[in-house]
Amino acid sequence: MCTLAIYVRTLPGFPLVIAANRDEFLDREATGPELLASAPRIVGGRDLRAGGTWLAISDRGAVAGLLNRRTEALPIASKRSRGELPLLALAADSAAVAARTIQALEGDAYNAFNLLIADRTDAWVAQNHDDGVRLTELGRGLHLVSNLDVNDPTCPKIARSHVRFAAAGDAFTRTRDEAELRAALQAIVADHTLTLDPRLPDALGAICVHAGRFGTRCSSLLFLDDGGRWGHWFAAGAPCTHAFEPAFVP
Repeated sequence: MCTLAIYVRTLPGFPLVIAANRDEFLDREATGPELLASAPRIVGGRDLRAGGTWLAISDRGAVAGLLNRRTEALPIASKRSRGELPLLALAADSAAVAARTIQALEGDAYNAFNLLIADRTDAWVAQNHDDGVRLTELGRGLHLVSNLDVNDPTCPKIARSHVRFAAAGDAFTRTRDEAELRAALQAIVADHTLTLDPRLPDALGAICVHAGRFGTRCSSLLFLDDGGRWGHWFAAGAPCTHAFEPAFVP
């Protein structure tokens, strides 16, 4: 997953709203949202190569989303699968406990990652990079995560999309129209507008990626309401060509 937007305790009626695209090699097989664990109940897509997940939600009102972090060196295949991290995080009693659990891991056992961990009370991103695992707390508001630092102002994809995500949130605050917000988020995650980033080939600068063997494999919209109930919509392919359908919830 290479683009994830999260509204933290800022939209009326919804302490968490997330829009996320998963970018991956097109031949890497995976399922749509399914039951991954039963105690607590965890729902997410399953990566059929390594068995983990990239985005999952629990019946405790928590969410965990994994983004592979960009580095100069190639990933080391012998390291532990990063896909196990969302499941480890969601097994904890709260996002705060999960964040401390992930921070205590031996970072060198995994290739570089950004891991979102959030519930209705707390939100964190655990970043495993050159200096080990460090935590960034996400306060009230809109935050964007990619394969660089959280809210990285040097990332054109983040800089451009933040304006659109913020406008969608502001419109919802005025209208309280959930369907309108979902439509706005769907339009953003399906965006092909290329952004100038000298670190990336042009095709990878779009939110919805089409780059030969690599691209946006699926997209998710997650709404956690004040009562702790999840709304879940899933596009089983690139969101520019696949409709979002109501998906399994814990």
